[in-house]
Amino acid sequence: MLKGLITAGAMLVALGGTVRAEDVVRLGNLKFAHYGAISYMKEIAPKFGLKIDERQFAKGADIYPAMAVDQIDIAASGGDGAVAARGNGVKLLVVAGFADGGVRILKRPDLPAKSAAELKGLKVATVRGGTQDLMLLAELDKHGLTWSERPGKDVQLTYFNNYADLNQALGQKYVDVICQSEPQSTQAISAGWGVELVKPYDTPIGKPVRPLVMTEKMYNERPDVAAKVLRLFVAATKAFIDDPALAEKYVREQVFKGQLTSQDFRDGMANASYTYAMPAGHMQVTTDYMVKYGLGKMQNPPKSDAEWVKLDLLEKAKADLKVE
Repeated sequence: MLKGLITAGAMLVALGGTVRAEDVVRLGNLKFAHYGAISYMKEIAPKFGLKIDERQFAKGADIYPAMAVDQIDIAASGGDGAVAARGNGVKLLVVAGFADGGVRILKRPDLPAKSAAELKGLKVATVRGGTQDLMLLAELDKHGLTWSERPGKDVQLTYFNNYADLNQALGQKYVDVICQSEPQSTQAISAGWGVELVKPYDTPIGKPVRPLVMTEKMYNERPDVAAKVLRLFVAATKAFIDDPALAEKYVREQVFKGQLTSQDFRDGMANASYTYAMPAGHMQVTTDYMVKYGLGKMQNPPKSDAEWVKLDLLEKAKADLKVE
């Protein structure tokens, strides 16, 4: 009998180490189409000896106070949220990029403007503290336009707390233009509330890359778990890249609970992509433009990518899983 138990235990270990309890990793995430592979991590986590405890937030800026008090271990958000958190003392590291693109500037269908250069005198809205905020200001700056939340500048800005409200404000003509994420911008277009003015990727920031971030505590004190997290991330992302049908089904059914049409998913992801990469210097460019525009109210903005962009675990995970 004892021999049988020992043999059974050995088999369990050989099959994947299920005798050992799974390591719990607390994830902060957002409800966007291009964040879907991050959510999918929890579905395949047991294969990597992990359990992902996902918590969704309204916007990226809301995640980092929880990370600061050790309630979140890893997080997915826009680069600006990560920069602001790091610049205000939250001990986090960028360990990968997980998506790029995902932003559009939309106008009311009845407006004659054909480019961002023609926004003077209009009321423009976005969500404060999101990638859309930074991309909007960079686009206005490129065309030499001034802005303020008060009248008197070229563009009057209005900020909302969530992305659904942006679409409603445009549809009700409370504002003239919005800078919106995906798939919400695609949904606004398909509903007839807005038309695309520009994808704001023509500034020095380029196409925004969303970072996967991890606490320094996990990176330094739980290196084995940190390594497993990156292998899990690479596997989940590869699954979505290799199988678009899986990505669509999961995002539509599990993330959006059937409230996103197939066409809206596909149109939204035509303006975004799943990735692993964090291009060299991208986080620093993001930081520099946030400082220029006074975003994030940072006490100590990151001085260089070298101090907090750590891609060693990503490269090891890609090598282990034979991913290019």
